[in-house]
Amino acid sequence: MVWHEWEQLKAEAAERHSQAMQIDSTSKGDDGGGGGPWGGLRSSKAAWAKAGDGVEGLKEGVGRALAKLREGQTGLGGLDGCQSAAAQREVSRSWERYMKDVSRRCGSLGELLTKTGGDQQKTDESVRAEIEKLKDLYADTPAIGGQPKGR
Repeated sequence: MVWHEWEQLKAEAAERHSQAMQIDSTSKGDDGGGGGPWGGLRSSKAAWAKAGDGVEGLKEGVGRALAKLREGQTGLGGLDGCQSAAAQREVSRSWERYMKDVSRRCGSLGELLTKTGGDQQKTDESVRAEIEKLKDLYADTPAIGGQPKGR
């Protein structure tokens, strides 16, 4: 892809986002969500954990597929003089490596998603704590001479 095509694709993507995209089931309103293209989109630790669990859960299905792949190779017999059997074994080994990699990727990505949710929560909490410290540090002093009445 040449550079000007890349620049054009980026410009088109930016234009689409400037049209105040709203993801289904999010709402705009005074809920603290920012303006901008994402409206009131929020993130939660629970959502990240659920996504992480879902991705890690894929490992189970991959494991079952890998077991069936191995089972299908039993009884292949000797490979002497049979080029198709040797090719079959090589393809099977290749798929076994691939499936193991997929399983590891699911595990790693699931852990990363779960950790990201926790990290985002920690970040929000630490920012909130720092703001509270500033509020306490720079709190207004009480008015001298008592409190004004009715104001």
